[in-house]
Amino acid sequence: MNNKSINWYPLVIVVLIVAFAATFAALVLEKSKPKHAPTSVAASEQNSSAVSAQTYHWKMVTSWPKNTPGLGVGAENLARVINEMSGGRLQIHVYGANELVPAMGVFDAVSAGSVEMGHSGSYFWRGKVPAAQFFTSVPFGMNAQELYGWINYGGGLELWRELYAPFNLIPFPAGNTGVQMAGWFNREINSVEDIRGLKMRIPGLAGEVFNLAGGTSVNIPGGELYTALQTGVIDAAEWVGPENDLAFGFQQIAKYYYYPGWHEPGPSMELIINKTAFESLPKDLQAIVTYAARAMSQDMFDSYTAHNSRALKELVENQGVQIRKLPDEVLKHFYQISQQVYAEQAAKDPQFKKVYESYKTFMNDSGAYQKISEQTYYEVREQQRVAK
Repeated sequence: MNNKSINWYPLVIVVLIVAFAATFAALVLEKSKPKHAPTSVAASEQNSSAVSAQTYHWKMVTSWPKNTPGLGVGAENLARVINEMSGGRLQIHVYGANELVPAMGVFDAVSAGSVEMGHSGSYFWRGKVPAAQFFTSVPFGMNAQELYGWINYGGGLELWRELYAPFNLIPFPAGNTGVQMAGWFNREINSVEDIRGLKMRIPGLAGEVFNLAGGTSVNIPGGELYTALQTGVIDAAEWVGPENDLAFGFQQIAKYYYYPGWHEPGPSMELIINKTAFESLPKDLQAIVTYAARAMSQDMFDSYTAHNSRALKELVENQGVQIRKLPDEVLKHFYQISQQVYAEQAAKDPQFKKVYESYKTFMNDSGAYQKISEQTYYEVREQQRVAK
C-alpha cells in the first residue's frame, strides 16, 4: 500500500458538480411541464367543478293561460324555486298555453325534446295513454291526500313512470287543486233526465261517463271556456273551483254553480321532463328538480285550500251565485256508469288494468281508515258547530 495520503478534494468537487447538474436539470424539466396538466385527482376535481358551474337554460310549456291563479302560478313558482335552489344553475322559462305550443300539445313537445319540461294534467293524454288518467283524477276516486299517498308510497309513481317510459318522459306530481266543483250550468239539474242533451266541457274519464249518461262532453282548453259558455257553444263547464272560476268570471254568464266534484275529487298536476334532458343534468340538479316538484305539489294544494274558501264567499255573498248540490239520483247514476267504464277499459287494456287494480286496492285500504278518521272528524265537527 502507498503510504502517501490520498487527496480527496478533486473527487469531492466532481461529485458536487454532478449533483448540482442533476438538480439543475430536474428543475428545468419541472418548469418545462405544461402548467395546465394537473394530476389525475386534480383533473377530476377540476372537471367536476366545471360541470357544477355550468348553467342550463330550459323551457317549460304549460296547458294553462299565463299566470292563471293556482295552475299557472304553480308552474311559475316551480321554475322560480328550482332557480333559487340551484343557485341559478338551472334557469327555466315558463310559457303559457299557446305561447310556444298549444295547450294540448305539451306531451308531444316534451316527448320530442323540442322543450325540456311541461306542466299539465295527465288525463289530457287519454288518447295516447288511457291509464295515465289515474294520475290526475278519476270519477269517485281518491282525494288529494289519498292520491299522493298512493303515488309516493303505494307504488303509483313507479307505474306512472313505466307508462311514460316509451315516450322518453319522466313524470312527477306537481300540484293539486283539492276536490273541485261540479261546474257551472245554465239550467237546473233536478234529475238524470236533465243531463240528456246537455253539452258540457268535462275531460278525461268523466267525459266518457257524462256521454254514457246522455250528455255530450267536449274538451276545451281553459282559455277558451268563457267564450264557449257565453256564446252557447256549450251549456255547462267544469274548470277547477272557486278561485279559478271567480278569476275567469264564469259567474257573469252562468246561473247555477253545482257541487260536489264527483269527476275530480283530488286532481294532481304533472311535471313531465324529457328523459334525455333530465339525465344530462348533474345529480345534484336532478335532486333539486325532484324535491322542488314535490314541495310545490303541497304548496299549490295549500294555496287552493286558502283561496277557494275566500273566493266561494265572494261568489255567494257579493256575486249572487246560486250554489246547488247535484241530486243524489244523478250522483248515483254517474257512479254506476263510472264503474262500468273502468271494468270495460280494464278488460281491453292490460296497462289500464294494472294501474286500476293498484289504484283501487290502495283506495279501498285508505278508505277504511279515512272513514273513522277524516270523514268522521268532519261529521263530528259539523254536528258540534250546528248544535252550538
